[in-house]
Amino acid sequence: MQITVYSTTTCPYCKMLKDYLVEKKVSFTEKIVDQSEAARDEMAGKSGGFLGVPFSVIVKNDGSEEKVLGFDKGKLDQILGAS
Repeated sequence: MQITVYSTTTCPYCKMLKDYLVEKKVSFTEKIVDQSEAARDEMAGKSGGFLGVPFSVIVKNDGSEEKVLGFDKGKLDQILGAS
């Protein structure tokens, strides 16, 4: 499983999401969209133009992709098989 988290430096929900993933011992790549135009453009492409953060893209082992807008703990638990 590969997780990319698009975030900004000042977003409290981004911090909550990253803390949650660390607590669950789930590795992820962070792309900070308020510091990188390339990261912002990449996120806009994956989200259909939406620029809200946090935005996560989870590529499962079978190659399927899940996208999560915001810190949606219930949806993340379901995707990650966590409790």
